[in-house]
Amino acid sequence: MPLKTLFLNPPSFENFDGGASSRWPATREIESYWYPVWLAYPAGMLEGSRLLDASPHHVSWKQTIEITKDYEFVVLFTSTPGFPGDCKLAEAMKAAHPALKIAFVGPHVTVLPEPVLRDCPAIDFIVRREFDYATVEFAQGKPLAEILGISYRQNGRIVHNPDRPPVDDLDALPDVTDVYHRDLDVRRYNVPFLLYPFVALYSTRGCPAQCTFCLWPQTLSGHPWRKRSSDAVAREMAKAKEYWPWVKEFFFDDDTFNIQKARTIELCEKLKPLGLTWSCTSRVTTDYETLKAMRDSGCRLLIVGYESGDPQILKNIKKGATVERAREFTRDCHRLGLIIHGDFILGLPGETRETIRQTINFAKQLDVETIQVSLAHAYPGTELYDFAKQNGFIVNEQQMVDEGGHQLAHIEYPGLPREEVLDAVHRFYDEYYFRPKAVYRIVRKAIFDSGERKRLYKEARAFLKLRSARKRYVADRRAAPAAPARPVEERETPVETVEA
Repeated sequence: MPLKTLFLNPPSFENFDGGASSRWPATREIESYWYPVWLAYPAGMLEGSRLLDASPHHVSWKQTIEITKDYEFVVLFTSTPGFPGDCKLAEAMKAAHPALKIAFVGPHVTVLPEPVLRDCPAIDFIVRREFDYATVEFAQGKPLAEILGISYRQNGRIVHNPDRPPVDDLDALPDVTDVYHRDLDVRRYNVPFLLYPFVALYSTRGCPAQCTFCLWPQTLSGHPWRKRSSDAVAREMAKAKEYWPWVKEFFFDDDTFNIQKARTIELCEKLKPLGLTWSCTSRVTTDYETLKAMRDSGCRLLIVGYESGDPQILKNIKKGATVERAREFTRDCHRLGLIIHGDFILGLPGETRETIRQTINFAKQLDVETIQVSLAHAYPGTELYDFAKQNGFIVNEQQMVDEGGHQLAHIEYPGLPREEVLDAVHRFYDEYYFRPKAVYRIVRKAIFDSGERKRLYKEARAFLKLRSARKRYVADRRAAPAAPARPVEERETPVETVEA
């Protein structure tokens, strides 16, 4: 029998969505969680294992430590903001159960293996990049020296074993929905722009795009794009429908779901008979024919990274798309009745007051259903981090989040104070959502759907509370620019970026 293994997305800050499949680790004012997809794969390979997603299931530190006493091996998915707390948790688990073996996985340990192992003695080893087979091999008794892709201590020094090649045969991996059904309560997961309840999974790994800010392809999943067979995906979707006939939506959380036209159309043909409602990520380079095939097979919504309305900024971040193509893509989606959740980022390289205004105007012209406006954050391991670090644009590298896990302004350019960018985030939301067309959409949804009405009311209260906090924070920064940010407990609502 393998070691009895617990795959852990750990408890952290309240409402912190930071492990496994959250691409933007932070505390959310609107409680929302993504599924721990990455942890579910190896959890499905080991007999006697369990996947514990602590935050959405409201499992505390104390409860987590008690649970780990029943296990021999813990695989913990950490993030850059969450790492200090995760290290303390590992120390507490070891104190309660000294024989316990602990491995850390995720982007943070991939990029910084030596500091991680140096700063956290409770960790036995870390796995760089994809960790499916490395963790399973250790649980099955393979010596550390023979496991590819790991780093560990040996005789007072840190050893880095050779890299493990990316997983090519995705069909050989287990279905994550089997693990969800066994270990998770899918009603605990909520994302504001997806229908509730929803279930998320992957159909591909990796992303060939070169966006300089994107954490996952540069640290964990890699740029090589690998796909599951359309038959395997359709089989899992049919099974998921049987597991949860009451789930309203399935979401393909791939880095880029529809980047290959032929494969997307083939998969849509196999999804069509299932009668599912589903959504996915998308690039603006997707053409009309592909979008139509998606719509006809049950696709409802696309998450689209527009990022900026300034052509030069798109070039600076190597987006591989143009403003003109974004407009054409959006017109195609509107024509087909596909809903868009648009993502925008303020504070990318080249940002000025003029480009911020340009992006706000661009978003209003696109007029998509919902938006998310984020502050640019430079995570270690990304090209954006290297650029900002080399040019002295990172202003508080040691504190990416405050005491509550909320994002703090992280990058500042000459002539564009960070408080101005924070103010622009709140102004962006105001200008976008307080337009007659946007208000009409929200009111219409609230009138005709009682479930959505309750949800919208809760989210609107959180949004307005956050808006007020942003105004206070910016006013404080402008009044006393040299003063440190107040601790979270002194502010009614800390500053962060949320999904509106």
